[in-house]
Amino acid sequence: MSGSDIVPKPSNWGRWGDDDQRGALNLLTGDVVRSAMGSVRQGSVLSLSLPIKGSTSSTVACTVPHLKGRPLPQHFMSVDGADYEAGVKLPAGGRGIADDALIVSPHGTTTHMDALCHMWTGKQIYNGHPSSRIRSYGATRCGMENIEGVVTRGVFFDMPAFRGVDVLDPADRITVTDLEAISERHGITVGQGDAIVIRTGWPTVFAQSPERYWAGEPGLSSEAAQWLAARDIALVASDNSAISGLNVQGGADETLEDDIHMIFLWRHGIYLIEMLWLEELAAAGQATFLFVVAPLKIVGGTGSPVNPLAVL
Repeated sequence: MSGSDIVPKPSNWGRWGDDDQRGALNLLTGDVVRSAMGSVRQGSVLSLSLPIKGSTSSTVACTVPHLKGRPLPQHFMSVDGADYEAGVKLPAGGRGIADDALIVSPHGTTTHMDALCHMWTGKQIYNGHPSSRIRSYGATRCGMENIEGVVTRGVFFDMPAFRGVDVLDPADRITVTDLEAISERHGITVGQGDAIVIRTGWPTVFAQSPERYWAGEPGLSSEAAQWLAARDIALVASDNSAISGLNVQGGADETLEDDIHMIFLWRHGIYLIEMLWLEELAAAGQATFLFVVAPLKIVGGTGSPVNPLAVL
């Protein structure tokens, strides 16, 4: 590790060696993965992802929850049926084909996973790797290519159900007391390698009013983030866009010391997945499940679109 900055405390820096780029995924031992299989009861599979909609000729991409001002997904066909009608020669055997082209900026526009190089402070990313290794062509340390995939126990914190509401208030911040109470209610002890999945209900607001969706959002408190990090979890996923709450200007109110991305990604190497769709999972009413997700193997990527799965 570089000595140019102070190593944050508490943190996982150096825990798995000075060259580590995988962070809390090191906690997913064979025993942890095998134990997670015991969370499967029904054998049914739910997608926890928002759909990716895009078009170069319509506003369809705007109908899916997204952060204001971000470049929206663009989906178009590089080859389509009209090409053949226009006289393009068919491939051998007369078979038609269609090919897609997709442009996605994952952060803030779709369900995505943050790499450990996504955010930092000073001159070091997670584990003391120099931030100068993040260049215009990608990150040469802690990029998405270091993640083979995640298979672990998912622990579901359905906050609207706990509060007795359909969706949390945008000023609501999830506390340690909340997490402890829900854990006790379901007889769950959060532990090594768990994927924490938090529902706020906030994506349901977008269809009613994008302006309301953009004017702040509920989320996790810093104290609750520190409580989770201390329990050796591997990942936190939420249906909001920042894991933490946002104010009416769309920013976080926490100081740098209490910033949730800094606590999880930078200090502890705990991965984040944002902008999930959790309504069907809430309806299923199962507090633990097998959580499976694999990002695209984007070399040097700071994030990737993902389709997390809950195996109930």
